Amino acid sequence: MDYKDLSETIIGLKNADLELRDKLVRKGQLGKGYSEEMAALHNRNAKLLDEIMDRIGYPTSDKVGKRASEAAWLVIQHSIGQPGFMKRSAKLLESAVREDKADPINLAYLTDRIAVLEGKLQLYGTQFDWDENGEMSPSPIDDMVKVNGRRKSIGLKPLEEQTRIMRRRMESENQLPPTDLEKRERQYDEWRASVGWIK
Repeated sequence: MDYKDLSETIIGLKNADLELRDKLVRKGQLGKGYSEEMAALHNRNAKLLDEIMDRIGYPTSDKVGKRASEAAWLVIQHSIGQPGFMKRSAKLLESAVREDKADPINLAYLTDRIAVLEGKLQLYGTQFDWDENGEMSPSPIDDMVKVNGRRKSIGLKPLEEQTRIMRRRMESENQLPPTDLEKRERQYDEWRASVGWIK
């Protein structure tokens, strides 16, 4: 079925997200904790997209068009305060990938993000964070020997190249490592517990 009437709605959710992100970058506030404004937007977007998915299932390109499908994925990827929604979306996306209706790279990113939020090891090395040396590095990976093979199998660049790209991006956005990494990690764990990622 064609649900292109919902395309503009989904694209609008993504645009609102990116506009707020750009605003935080310009103010030098991105990366200084999860801003209340951004958390509220992510939660609102997740609720609206969840209602759409109740109606149409995962918003694949054949239903809503490529731009809206990619926009839906970004909204899901950013809905970190909604564990149930993210996990439900991952299952729907996994089915869409099996049916060759969605990009396996999107599933890899979402699977890794959920793993990291749950305190587990990621499979594809798509998620990055500041390390103890003040560098942007991949979050822990289950198998450093196999990771590039997994990445290559779905069309991702080698992890080393992705790491260089991420570090350049941090520089271009003037993002700096936290001054107190232990405090940041404590706050992160408290936040994850508060929304239900960990106990």
